[in-house]
Amino acid sequence: MSQIMIIEGDITKAKVDAIVNAANPVMLGGGGVDGAIHQAAGSALRQACLQVPAYGGVRCPTGEARITSAGNLSAKYVIHTVGPVYDRVSNPAALLGAAYEHSLQLALEHQCQTIAFPAISCGVYGYPHDEAAEVAFSVCRREAYSHLQIYFYLMGKSMVSLWKQILSSQP
Repeated sequence: MSQIMIIEGDITKAKVDAIVNAANPVMLGGGGVDGAIHQAAGSALRQACLQVPAYGGVRCPTGEARITSAGNLSAKYVIHTVGPVYDRVSNPAALLGAAYEHSLQLALEHQCQTIAFPAISCGVYGYPHDEAAEVAFSVCRREAYSHLQIYFYLMGKSMVSLWKQILSSQP
């Protein structure tokens, strides 16, 4: 079974192989976690993102993931994934699960042993925190990811407490 750890703190400081960015489809920075990761990584991350092919301005569709170098971060890679805007899609759980799954698959393909996630879609995308945790853990606990050390970097004691409670209550 995967080792899943929940940490209250700044994901840009994570000492892992890959940091997951809750990106927007353009992948050139934004607010929240996305902005913080781009700021900490510096211009090299933006340059790496510009190398990802864009179709109609979209580099990463919702539910998918892309991998780049990590610029000034201590991680080797940034995995950019786009979660759903909760109230704008008919099946947000499927898209959120796909975002986690595609991120984990890229980590495996690039021989990562450790990966750090934020709470994807839980900021301005409006995903209910408890539902998001259930989706995240259901994907991260799959056998395919059992050798990974998975960290969730969350902001705020209430979010950390909620996610820890959900993690401990799942089989």
